[in-house]
Amino acid sequence: MADRWDYEAFWNEARDRIRDTITRQEYDTWFANMTYHASQEGVIELTVPSTFYRDQVRQRFQKTLEQALFELSACPLKLGYVIRSVTQPAAALATPPPPALAETSAPQVIDAPPRRHRQLNPDYTFERLVEGESNSFALNAAIAIAKNPGRAYNPCLVYGGVGLGKTHLLQAIGNSVHDGLPDLKVVYVTVETFTNEFIQSIKEKTGHRFKNRYRSADVLLIDDIQFLQGKVETQQELFHTFNALYDANKQMVFSSDRPVSALMSLPDRLINRFERGLNVDLQPPTYETRIAIVTRKIEERGLSLDNGIVELICRNIRSNVRDLEKALTKLTAYTELMQRAITPPIAQRELQEFFAKPEHLSITIDGIQRAVADYFSLTPADLKGKKRTKAIAFPRQVAMYVSRSLTNCSTTEVGLEFGGRDHTTVMHACQRINDRLKTDATLEPTLQKIMNSLRQKSVA
Repeated sequence: MADRWDYEAFWNEARDRIRDTITRQEYDTWFANMTYHASQEGVIELTVPSTFYRDQVRQRFQKTLEQALFELSACPLKLGYVIRSVTQPAAALATPPPPALAETSAPQVIDAPPRRHRQLNPDYTFERLVEGESNSFALNAAIAIAKNPGRAYNPCLVYGGVGLGKTHLLQAIGNSVHDGLPDLKVVYVTVETFTNEFIQSIKEKTGHRFKNRYRSADVLLIDDIQFLQGKVETQQELFHTFNALYDANKQMVFSSDRPVSALMSLPDRLINRFERGLNVDLQPPTYETRIAIVTRKIEERGLSLDNGIVELICRNIRSNVRDLEKALTKLTAYTELMQRAITPPIAQRELQEFFAKPEHLSITIDGIQRAVADYFSLTPADLKGKKRTKAIAFPRQVAMYVSRSLTNCSTTEVGLEFGGRDHTTVMHACQRINDRLKTDATLEPTLQKIMNSLRQKSVA
C-alpha cells in the first residue's frame, strides 16, 4: 500500500496525464477549480465548488482518473469529493469565478431600479425559472456562464422542443450579465433578425456596422439556429463572427429546437463550432415540476385554484411550459370576464383543447423518422439519403406524410429535414399517400399504428 503522504503526488500526476487527452478548454473548465483536500485509507479527497461540478466530474472523468491512480500507485485508489463552503447556493456555482473576478461577479444589491436592456425581456430571469429534473443541467450551466462569461462552457448550445424555456434561459443569461457585469456588452438576437440585418447591410452597403455590432459583443446570444438552414451567406457570416468572438474569448450561447447533428443543410465547419463547447438539452417537465410551475404561476397571477384543479391541469398537459401558461391564461380570463370561480367541471370544459391532444407540439420530425425507419426496417439515414428505390421511397413518403400530419412544420421545413429536399417533393409525397389511401386497404392501419406509437411516446 502506498504511503498516504504520496497521495497528493499521485493525484497531481493523474491530473497531468488526463491533461494530454482532453482539450485545453475542458481541462480549464473541470480541473482548474478542483484541488487536493486530504486522504484516508484508499481514498483521495478533492475539493470541488458544487454538487453539479462533482456530478459532472464523476460522469466524465472518474473512471479514467482512478485507472491512472491505480497504474501510478499499484493499488486501487478511489476519489471522494468535498463541496467547498460558499455563501451562494450550490446550484449557482457550477464554475465559480477566479479570485480576480470575484468582486465584479458578485451579485450587486442596489436600491435603484435595474437597467433595462432593450433586447431582453426583464421577466426572463433565473429567479423566475422553476428548476426540475428536466432542466437542472441546462440551468446550472447557464448560471455558471452568467457569473463568468467567456471562461467556461464556451460556446454553449441549448436545444429542446417548443415551449420548454430555451429563450427564457438565453435571456436570463443576458439579464444576469447586464445587471451584474454592466461593463460587458450583451447582444441578444434571433437568427431571423440576424439574417434580416445582414441582408439590410448588404443592400445599404453598411457591412462594417453590422460586423462591428456583433463582433464587439462580450456576450452573444442567438436564438433558433435551426432557421439557418438554407441561408448560405448568413451561415458564412455567422461562421466568421463565431471565429472572431471565440478567438477573443467572448461568450456565445445558441439555442435550437433539435441537436446540431439533426440540423440539415448546415456546413460541417459550422456544426463543428456549435458542438465545440457544451451542448445541453431541455426535456418536457416532469409531473412534479409541472406542479411547481403551475403553483408559482397561480401565485403570480393571483388566481385561486384548488389542488384538484392544479392536478387536473398537470396530469393532462405534459408537453411543455408554454401550454401550461396558456391554460392558466385562459382560466384567468374566464374568472375576470365571467366573474365566476373555477370549478373542476369548468376547468375540464375550458381546457378541453389542451387536454384533447396531449401530444401537441411534442412530436418531432426526428422522432417520426426513427419510428418510420424502425417500422420498415430501415435507418433514419436511409430516409434522408438520395436513394430512390421502392424499398426506401415509399417509407420516405410515409414519413413526410406523418410529419405534415402530426407537426406544425411547413412543407419547406419538412423537406429540409429529409436531406434538404424541395417543398414540392414533400407536397408530392403527401399527395401520393392520399391517393394510395383510396386504393390500398393496408395503408391506413399502417399509418395509424405508426401515429399511435408516436402519440403514446409523446405522453409517456
